[in-house]
Amino acid sequence: MGDDLTGQAQAGSEANDRTSGPGLRKAPLTALILTGGGARAAYQVGVLLAVAKLSSNRHHNPFPILCGTSAGAINAASVACLADNFGKAVSILAGVWRDMRVHDIYRADTLGVGLSGMRWLSQLAFGWLIRNPPNSLLDNSPLRDLLTRHLDFNGIDRSIAKGALHAVSISASGYESGENISFFQAHADAQPWRRVQRLGIRARIGVEHLVASSAIPFIFPATRIHREYFGDGSMRQLAPISPAIHLGAERVLIIGASRKNEHQERQRVDSHPSLAQIAGHAMSSIFLDSLAVDIERMQRINQTLATIPPEQRAQSGIPLRPIKTLVIAPSERLDRIAADHASALPWSIKALLGGVGAMNRHGGALTSYLLFERPYTRALIDLGYADTMDRATEVGDFLQL
Repeated sequence: MGDDLTGQAQAGSEANDRTSGPGLRKAPLTALILTGGGARAAYQVGVLLAVAKLSSNRHHNPFPILCGTSAGAINAASVACLADNFGKAVSILAGVWRDMRVHDIYRADTLGVGLSGMRWLSQLAFGWLIRNPPNSLLDNSPLRDLLTRHLDFNGIDRSIAKGALHAVSISASGYESGENISFFQAHADAQPWRRVQRLGIRARIGVEHLVASSAIPFIFPATRIHREYFGDGSMRQLAPISPAIHLGAERVLIIGASRKNEHQERQRVDSHPSLAQIAGHAMSSIFLDSLAVDIERMQRINQTLATIPPEQRAQSGIPLRPIKTLVIAPSERLDRIAADHASALPWSIKALLGGVGAMNRHGGALTSYLLFERPYTRALIDLGYADTMDRATEVGDFLQL
């Protein structure tokens, strides 16, 4: 693990050296880390709206490096496509999330959900007779159509050429290789990288990368990119902050998808957990845990480096350097907000989730990832905006707005 961290920081230092050369960007690069979490990613939009509000220049993009995973990949790419007009990019993104409906993301009609359920039951009962087993529980083809309609990926190159964007990175997990791949489109000085179970590969970002990165395991089907099928980028993502460091970030704003330092008192429980509770627990381990661990690890390294003078680090050949970080996370539990708005789901999805115990507070974690409906997404946007404005001075100082 120590070697892995050294590699991260060293790669960041090398990228920093390149960006400070003649004719290249000299200002410290600030990265935005947008995590996974399905419908929970609406919270990120509220944070970005607040950042745009606080900025003295709404056109200016305060995040030259954009790194997204899962649903956060969609938000990151949306900003990257219009990075030369940050305020407009965020406004358009907010409009999509505020009017979000489940059928924009996956098929929720009774026929579509019914056929999917029947195929899964048939697979379980007569698996040896089924020649074409189902690939996923839900069909997310509507998401592909939504992305195709709303995103102009040529804008990424335009933004890089104008200097409004240094790099955008989209992470996905390869089912065959078991590696977490960061596909990045960036300034010419950005270099690929390889670490244990993860790689950075230069690519031209498109719809396939976003659909693959947001393909929640079991829920949505894997997507083929070149020679391999990929799923949700949060899987096997050992170091979520790493792509930003490799791409040259010196400051990192991280938007989380769960309450910071969320902790519940252990209580006596007599009933067995429902399938929804177990599934929600598994999803939290995929989407949330690795980021929390990576943040804690980075903070620990920063604290250690603060005790060593820069001159001594240079003389000793220590390649590590401190990375300034700011974390914005929900002030309320998103699973409880999801439970309050679960009734907004279409009847077919309520029936599907109700069968596994997801339509109550104990199953709210699972629902919170799939509740792509306006009452919930708007509540999360408003929460993200309020949480950020409550820290307006701190955010403004960090981003030098």
